[in-house]
Amino acid sequence: MSTTLVVGLGCQRGCTANLLRELIEQNLQAHGVAIDAITALASIDHKSTEPGLLELAVQLNLPLVFLSAAELADVEALLSHRSALAFAHTGCHGVAESAALALAQRLAGRPVKLLINRQKNQYATFALAGDVPNRR
Repeated sequence: MSTTLVVGLGCQRGCTANLLRELIEQNLQAHGVAIDAITALASIDHKSTEPGLLELAVQLNLPLVFLSAAELADVEALLSHRSALAFAHTGCHGVAESAALALAQRLAGRPVKLLINRQKNQYATFALAGDVPNRR
């Protein structure tokens, strides 16, 4: 069984790929996760034309999947943080965690969990979700 690891991202309009990548790399390194272990990137569909997200996916050679607020709401019970502000703007209580969880669950075909809770810088939020198979 392979491991599914999905990076969820939320960002302000105009956030660059470099700022997103810096946030990802800092957090993955702090948790001992190699960037090449990442399966995919995910965000909310409102961000589907965001140049920084699109450029980041090309730089990392990873699929970038955009999910609707309704799809993100399906994993709300698993969130570590619920933001009323995020809900007011997007219709979900947290983009990074929700996107990571929803896509990881879809790709893995089994339950997943947050592996790195929401982290942020001035312009973006990051979370990592996945399934870590039991090792024998």
